[in-house]
Amino acid sequence: MAAVPDPAGVEAGPDPAGVEAGPDPAGVTAGRDPAGVTAGRVATRGYAAEWARAVRRLGFVPLSMAETERLLLVHTIRLAQAARAEPFTARPAEEIGRALVEAHLTEPQALEWTLHALGAAFARQVLCDGDQPADLADRIAALQGGLAAGFARALRDRTFSQQERIARSAWQARDQVEQALRESEARFRAVFTGAAIGIGIADVDGRIIDVNQAFADMLGYSIEELRQINVAGLVHAEDAAGMWELYQELIEGKHDAARVEKRYYRKDGTTVWTDLAVSLIRHEGRPRFTVAMIEDITERYELQQRLRFQALHDPLTGLPNRTLFFETLGQVLDTAGAEQRVGVCFLDLDGFKAINDSLGHDLGDRLLVMIARRLAACVADHGHLVARMGGDEFVILVDGGDDADDPVTVAEAALAAVAAPVHVGEHQLAVSASVGIVQCPASETTASELMKAADTTLYWAKAAGRGRWAVYDPERGARDIARSALVAGLPAALDRGEFVLHYQPIVSLLEGTMLAVEALVRWEHPELGLIGPDRFIGLAEETGLIVRLGEWVLRRACADAERWWREFPDARLVVSVNLAARQADDPAIVDTVADALQASGLPAELLQLELTESAVMGSAGEPLRSLHRLAALGVRLAVDDFGTGYSNLAYLRRLPIHCLKLAGPFVEGIRADGADVAADHRDERIVDALVRLAHALELWVTAEAVETGVQAERLRSLRCDTGQGRYFGAPAPADAITARLRDGVEHGGVPV
Repeated sequence: MAAVPDPAGVEAGPDPAGVEAGPDPAGVTAGRDPAGVTAGRVATRGYAAEWARAVRRLGFVPLSMAETERLLLVHTIRLAQAARAEPFTARPAEEIGRALVEAHLTEPQALEWTLHALGAAFARQVLCDGDQPADLADRIAALQGGLAAGFARALRDRTFSQQERIARSAWQARDQVEQALRESEARFRAVFTGAAIGIGIADVDGRIIDVNQAFADMLGYSIEELRQINVAGLVHAEDAAGMWELYQELIEGKHDAARVEKRYYRKDGTTVWTDLAVSLIRHEGRPRFTVAMIEDITERYELQQRLRFQALHDPLTGLPNRTLFFETLGQVLDTAGAEQRVGVCFLDLDGFKAINDSLGHDLGDRLLVMIARRLAACVADHGHLVARMGGDEFVILVDGGDDADDPVTVAEAALAAVAAPVHVGEHQLAVSASVGIVQCPASETTASELMKAADTTLYWAKAAGRGRWAVYDPERGARDIARSALVAGLPAALDRGEFVLHYQPIVSLLEGTMLAVEALVRWEHPELGLIGPDRFIGLAEETGLIVRLGEWVLRRACADAERWWREFPDARLVVSVNLAARQADDPAIVDTVADALQASGLPAELLQLELTESAVMGSAGEPLRSLHRLAALGVRLAVDDFGTGYSNLAYLRRLPIHCLKLAGPFVEGIRADGADVAADHRDERIVDALVRLAHALELWVTAEAVETGVQAERLRSLRCDTGQGRYFGAPAPADAITARLRDGVEHGGVPV
């Protein structure tokens, strides 16, 4: 709405309604008292103000009070001018009625008040008595009618205009909706028909309503053929149950959409793997349709299957690999009943490395392929799983057999299959294998424990010889575990100083005096107590720790012997220390012995080093070069367990050997209390010959394992020099040897 002039402008500024310049609205003629003019203006403004208050009181007015008064003042002035005008016309009143509508002063009660006030108070308040036409009453009535008519026509025109705008807007909206619907349908149809993936629409009963061309091409049907088919006729038989469960859950509202990989039958009967996404369409809350989008993933699925096969099968032999074997074994153990037994046969080819090294890896691979085929064939009728664990190792899973001998039967069949001659190229090979067998209730083991036991048993079989099988023995396994624990604890035990030395006397058979002691190492285990060398020396040799341990024994024995020499110089007690084969073969052995003597201060002639025959001859069957260097230091050298090794008499005269220690079995044979007297005489003759031989070579002879006085007497009669064994004293700590030496000094010698 245009701005309405300020009501104050009626007095302060130019009068836009002509209150001052135009005819006098109060009917004051020229020449009359100006005070009357002022009074007319006030009356006109008062009428307009009362009109404005009534209008605002009776309905909503979208103008402020000042704007309303200003507007109605203009209309009041025009009505006054129209009432006096000559010739008279009611058109200004019609225009004012229309103006009231245009100003949104359209409340019916406000119109009623306006018409009433125009007839009852307008002439009295606005028109002067002397300026009223004779037909004023008719004119007022005409003005009322004109204002009402203008008001009504304006309302009608506005209503028509609004209705037209509403209708036009409704038509435009409908056209837009229809256009949008047509465009949406066109887009949907374009997507539906041109999509690269298959799209199908079916009702809740599975009847196909429509499909696109990609859907039809995927399944090999025409669109019309598919419209005559129920979805149930397309689903693969193995997936049918799950598919209808999925549809049922959709219809029940448990899911609004689902996505799965499903198989469908093509028209030609072949199978296509699809990635299926299905959604439920509802209308008024009720399930009406299902929309399925399917993508052909047959190539991807086959690729996944190939990749999975490659990941779970050995690339050379095609057998299941280690991963698949453990997966299968884990499933068997998880699903097995309480009484169900499960077993494995762990197989390793004998001497396969030699075949690879001599004939080449290519021929070795071909051999493995043939062995794998034989193993798979020999258990094919029983359904046992055969897997390649790696290298030349294979494993057979014997699942569910209640017969304890069943794995043994499988192992024997496998060994027979492997042992048959193998023709590889131009070569005919004879192959054998070793098998470790383990069987136990599935509820009492795990996959890792089962295979650990099988691996242990396989080594038992290999240790027994080629082409054998062995069955797992829990007690033997426990011993092996304890042995492994000792192996693992050896280095730390040496670092913590858990090893100690015991000394066993070596006594003169002629005089009965103690001439030497042999240092024997013991392990003071914190849990197992005192452990003898028979339980850990072999382990130390296998692990290479024997070099460190042997050096410790050497240095400790030299230190103890030096203390005895310093305290009992007349005894001239010799300490005898064993050297393992690996120690003797160590290039630094001479320097180690020299450093031990120098560090302890022990005279070299009071140290005797004992070596086995095999150690003396070295790894290549040749005498050790370091023997002469050791002899040059002044130490004594002895051959331990003589008669059980090379027994090569020729090298005895070439080597700087000082003493032979006869092996215990020869001495045990001259007890003279056994039932086999003939054997006793043979052993005595052997000992006699060995003693004579040693004396001929100017060597000292010590007999080991002397247990009885009869043995000692017979050895003395055979002119054996010294004896060692329980009869002369068990191994004892260094303090016991010290006490024995002290007792000998007090009694004038070193007694037995």
